[in-house]
Amino acid sequence: MTNFPESLANRIIEGDILDGDEAHRLLLLESTAACALFLAASRVRDHFLGTGVDLCSIINAKSGRCPENCSFCAQSSHHPTNAPVYPLVDEEQIIACAREAAGAGSHCFGIVTSGSTISPGGELDRICRALRRIRRETAIEPSCSLGVIDYETALALREAGAVTYHHNLETARSFFPNICTTHDYEEDVETVRVAKRAGLKVCCGGIFGLGETPEQRVEMALTLRELDVDSIPLNFLNPIEGTPLAGADRITPLECLKTIAVYRLILPDRKIAVCGGRERNLRDLQSWMFFAGASGTMIGNYLTTTGRPPEQDWQMLTDLGLTVRQCNG
Repeated sequence: MTNFPESLANRIIEGDILDGDEAHRLLLLESTAACALFLAASRVRDHFLGTGVDLCSIINAKSGRCPENCSFCAQSSHHPTNAPVYPLVDEEQIIACAREAAGAGSHCFGIVTSGSTISPGGELDRICRALRRIRRETAIEPSCSLGVIDYETALALREAGAVTYHHNLETARSFFPNICTTHDYEEDVETVRVAKRAGLKVCCGGIFGLGETPEQRVEMALTLRELDVDSIPLNFLNPIEGTPLAGADRITPLECLKTIAVYRLILPDRKIAVCGGRERNLRDLQSWMFFAGASGTMIGNYLTTTGRPPEQDWQMLTDLGLTVRQCNG
């Protein structure tokens, strides 16, 4: 069994693709066989992407009062949490955070807003002004995560300077009704298609530890491959008091690492970043995410939870002998 991941890596490097049954078998590997999986994923990552690491950062530009009922989210108006609530921050604050992210070494800076969507007018205009200034005044690549959008909004964001649109599917289509009932999965899929049609790169992934099965983790990966997304953020549940998943069982570090590795083998040439929940779920094994095939990570704080100081992540990368891809504007 320990040769199984290695043989798959050889096939993938030669141009073959991993099927769902093979991916599920990999998620069930234990002990030394799991270590073989990590090595195979690392080989595939190095072949397609090299050893450079991408860093990204975000600003929670508008927080709370979201009408969606996603069961993991602290910002949902359906859940009694202590998440901050405030309207869209001003342009200067967005620019200041973009400069700070660039100074910390991030190549991508995401403007994230709470809510189902962004409406034309004041808020969208402010975000577009901020995008133009970020492109003009910094070398960092701006990204937006504004919920479900239409083609006209996607086009306006691209023309203002956005490089990437971020919109997670969160989980597999078959499990989504267990997590959210206020909108349909197909709306999220269509947003990915719309953003790509408008000429934006798409960053799209999900969150693990919601109660999904290993098969459903594979299912989401296959959907992302079908949608041809450009980069994939992998998050692990950090249960928030007041949400329906506050008492969810913790996903183990080994499960996290196997999931990262399987996503690398299914999506061999795509950027895969490990983001929210890595500190809580990977614990002492955070650095192993790169041995398991990750090509990037988010530094700084998340939407409603704090991350590690960027200096700690830089030290981790230095200790691993990894280089960071620089901003190129």
